[in-house]
Amino acid sequence: MDKTMLADLESLPEEDKGRMSTMIEQLQIRDSLRMYNSLVERCFTDCVDTFQRKSLTKQEETCVRRCAEKFLKHSMRVGMRFAELNQGAATTD
Repeated sequence: MDKTMLADLESLPEEDKGRMSTMIEQLQIRDSLRMYNSLVERCFTDCVDTFQRKSLTKQEETCVRRCAEKFLKHSMRVGMRFAELNQGAATTD
């Protein structure tokens, strides 16, 4: 958020601030669930080949672990880069 948006939020009545806060929390939860679902779907599709056993094979388990690690590292890197860009944009105002 830039400085003007923060100033606009501060000028809201407490009731509206509470609603905005609740809405932001709900959006963050939704985004987290989407990321988790995307991770599960992608890694399952890429790594699980057969349904002959109730549990994953060692190869599938390793694949899922690596897939999840890559996905999370990528997501963290994108988040960090976004924060850097956002911070750079805020300082140029």
